[in-house]
Amino acid sequence: MKRVAVGSVAVALMLLLDMAGGAPPDATAERMKALRERMALEDITAGGVTDPRVIESLRTTPRHEFVPPPQRHLAYVDMALPIGEKQTISGPFVVAYMTERLEPRPTDRVLEIGTGSGYQAAVLSPLVKTVYSIEINKPLGEKAARILARLGYKNVITKIGDGFQGWPEHAPFDKIIVTCSPEEIPQPLVEQLAEGGRMVIPVGERYDQMLVLLTKRDGEMVRESLVPSLFVPMTGEAEETRVVQPDGTRPAIGNGGFEELLPDAEVPMSWYYGRQMALVEAPDAPEGKRFLRLENADKGRPAQLFQGFAVDGRVIGRLAVTLEVRAESIREGHSPEELPALGVQFFDERRSRSSRAMLPVGKGTFPWKHVQGTLTVPVWAREAIALVGMLGSTGTLEADDVRIEGIAR
Repeated sequence: MKRVAVGSVAVALMLLLDMAGGAPPDATAERMKALRERMALEDITAGGVTDPRVIESLRTTPRHEFVPPPQRHLAYVDMALPIGEKQTISGPFVVAYMTERLEPRPTDRVLEIGTGSGYQAAVLSPLVKTVYSIEINKPLGEKAARILARLGYKNVITKIGDGFQGWPEHAPFDKIIVTCSPEEIPQPLVEQLAEGGRMVIPVGERYDQMLVLLTKRDGEMVRESLVPSLFVPMTGEAEETRVVQPDGTRPAIGNGGFEELLPDAEVPMSWYYGRQMALVEAPDAPEGKRFLRLENADKGRPAQLFQGFAVDGRVIGRLAVTLEVRAESIREGHSPEELPALGVQFFDERRSRSSRAMLPVGKGTFPWKHVQGTLTVPVWAREAIALVGMLGSTGTLEADDVRIEGIAR
């Protein structure tokens, strides 16, 4: 999910200076520890994760070891980061949230589909008996295996292969966690889940996914929708044969008026990873009957909402973006850059390159107003993530009728 804005920009820049200046190893280690503490407090606990074992694992797992050196200064900011081979390392909150929903126990044997960087497996390692982790991309899987071995995660067993086929020789599994998003739940995984077991998996279209919890009861799978989510494209046939393929020549935002909700929940469809947000139903909504409200009282703390979409920079040269906004007592966070904005983070087809463009929306106090602008699309861009957020500022921001339209190159 790439967004310097979802954590403290100041601490990330301080760490970058440490690394560039060759800080003593002990000093850097202490800085990493301090950043993990901040992450656990501001991103994990404040985000709603309550399981003390899960929180402790996030506090002690060295996420920076699983992040490529150019991204390491962002390791403890709550954001996904590119790790090469078209993949990312998930943000800490996403990892914590999915891990908590698994309800990990010390006796559990867990199957992970999509090793990626190895970070999720490392977080699970102290919480369960054994982690079996499968990665379809060979270079990525081999690198993750080396990192996990070097760091001493002896109860994590990895292999290269098609994760959607499971690992039958080690089945049944007490828990299964899937970090790539198929259109439908793979039947082999259903068959390899033990009675009473739990599976957490994102399911759906490329940019319209739902994180689902499945529990096996009397041989039947009981399904519970959790929250909208976004995971990177899968590798191989499963991604190429999707029934619904994204069209990067027609970039757009869905549910920009926040009118469509997840059934029986105050969660907007198409948007995901909301923090310190609420949907307000009021007669003065600029569009429809609802609008988004973001509130933050602590500088640097995330308050935001995200949505992914396809954009082909070879065809689309700019994005025309508009939204309605209202604010009360908006003040900058730890730095002048920490002010509310509609932002877009662009990624290339391998997710190894990214850049960000921002449309500031103002500060202080003001009534509903129309904000519009254009954002330049890099020619190498193939997908993007839109952000409506406080970016570490404090106060109250309300937004509605968010629109994005592509302008031909």
